[in-house]
Amino acid sequence: MTNEHEKHGHDKSIMIIVNAQEKTLTKKELTFGEVVALAFPSPTGETTVYTVTYRRGDNEHKPEGTLSEGESVKIKNGTIFNVTATNKS
Repeated sequence: MTNEHEKHGHDKSIMIIVNAQEKTLTKKELTFGEVVALAFPSPTGETTVYTVTYRRGDNEHKPEGTLSEGESVKIKNGTIFNVTATNKS
């Protein structure tokens, strides 16, 4: 039996994986910046460029792809993110 909050999607935890680390969230959508912050909690510097790829996203038309700065992606249990940091040259 579900309680009233669960019926409407409130307070429901979503488990995702960011760089092989499990993260539990209550949001259904993440921005590029939020994913980077989950992967690298301490800023690495202004000359760092981040690449974010994902798969198993909650979008039937684009369940996998690359996330660019300023974009967001809908997530579901099991969404996987890979975030890499490289220095600008």
